Amino acid sequence: MADHSAARADRGAGVLLGQACGDALGVPYEFARQPGTSELAEMRGGGLGPYAPGEWSDDTQMSVCIARVTSTGADLTNNDALDAIADGFLDWAAHGATDIGNQTRAVLTAGQRGDGRTSIRLRDAARAYGSRHSRSAGNGALMRTSVVGLTSLADRDRTAEAARAVAELTHADPLAGDSCVLWSEAVRVAVQEARFSVAEGLDLLPEQRRDQWSGWITDAERKLSATFRPNGFTVTALQAAWSSIVSTPIPRLEPENASYPCLHLQEALHAAVRIGDDTDTVAAIAGGLLGACWGSSAVPARWRRVIHGWPRLRARDLVTMSVLTARGGRPDSSGWPTGATMEYGQHSRASAAHPYDGEVLLGTATPTGPKPTAVVSLCRMGCDEPLVRGVPSGDWLEAWLIDCDDVRANPNLDFVLADTAQMVADLRAEGKHVLVHCVAAEQRTPSVAVAYARQLGITAPEAQQAVRRALPSARARGRLWEQAALVAPAE
Repeated sequence: MADHSAARADRGAGVLLGQACGDALGVPYEFARQPGTSELAEMRGGGLGPYAPGEWSDDTQMSVCIARVTSTGADLTNNDALDAIADGFLDWAAHGATDIGNQTRAVLTAGQRGDGRTSIRLRDAARAYGSRHSRSAGNGALMRTSVVGLTSLADRDRTAEAARAVAELTHADPLAGDSCVLWSEAVRVAVQEARFSVAEGLDLLPEQRRDQWSGWITDAERKLSATFRPNGFTVTALQAAWSSIVSTPIPRLEPENASYPCLHLQEALHAAVRIGDDTDTVAAIAGGLLGACWGSSAVPARWRRVIHGWPRLRARDLVTMSVLTARGGRPDSSGWPTGATMEYGQHSRASAAHPYDGEVLLGTATPTGPKPTAVVSLCRMGCDEPLVRGVPSGDWLEAWLIDCDDVRANPNLDFVLADTAQMVADLRAEGKHVLVHCVAAEQRTPSVAVAYARQLGITAPEAQQAVRRALPSARARGRLWEQAALVAPAE
């Protein structure tokens, strides 16, 4: 069955977001006691920063330096683009780095000196470092490479060339470049085809190292994840990340039991952190690939709500950079994701109270009525919408939900409906007055209203009937409406 463009866009949007969430999950446990077998990692901050809860570390900070360039559509095999990334690294090291690896610090410090192109200075410094240190294939290039996998989605050779070129700005050892080629190609394949494969890129490596890498990948697939510790070496870091993904079972789709295949993203990230040692880096590496395969819609709202980091960015900014990178630096025909507002026409009408919770309003993209203190948007929104002005950034949540009956358009639909309903419940538990809206309150808003009622324990027929009374404009048919009725009540 052919893929759907909306699902492919969702997967592209998940790359930086998945990486950042893995990073923030791993931060508290870096070179400390990792969670036990039955424990879940928490974004509680601390670590080497120290970091705030939900804050990403140098792994994602350096990826942002790359993404600022890739999101313009720049060709990373071009010296001008590499100069821009190199300049970004130097600026970050001077003004934004909350933590920085020893090798990267040494190379960037040396690369500040001299004349000529910044990228050439950094490459020369990386080579000089490698000539003085027998162990220079650290994981500092691999940790930031996932976004490179979005730069040439239709061209695997160009992706590989870009991955190695960016890696060599700080890590000259061929193994570091190899690991970035393999992981960037895995991300590219995941976005394009919704499947995991690290061995896919072996033919992109020099022939003399392919068998060695094939063996390392096989070890990652067969040995216990705990084997890959310590993981500061780029090979071991790749093995740890890959092991956490392939050793984690993919859950069955059983909405009535709150079981969804895309929970694999969360469970694999917890597995990555449990490996221990350089936990934020391993989980960041894994997160980039997990986000590429499962999509941004698989990242739970509770994580998207708190994730943030240098330079004053949040989840929406990561999605924007990923989407623009995948689109060659261009927004879509409606101006999303960079437009200030989305032009949906006039759908102004008073919001309706949810039939089972009067502090939850159900409305359109241009509602009238009381000002909410939290907003859950079920349609694409601009970056400066009047609707959310004054709403704290952590209290505006956007759900990736496509108004389409094609099963391919919303591959994580059951999870998104349940997760969004849970977020509404969480916001209400904090005393927030919540607006849930889409464009015209005809399909997505009524469906999430039913999902929230189900979360509260209301039977499906009662929930659907009550929502239809509250929203006479509801379509009351179609896949979203039907699947919302399957959301499991909260335990």
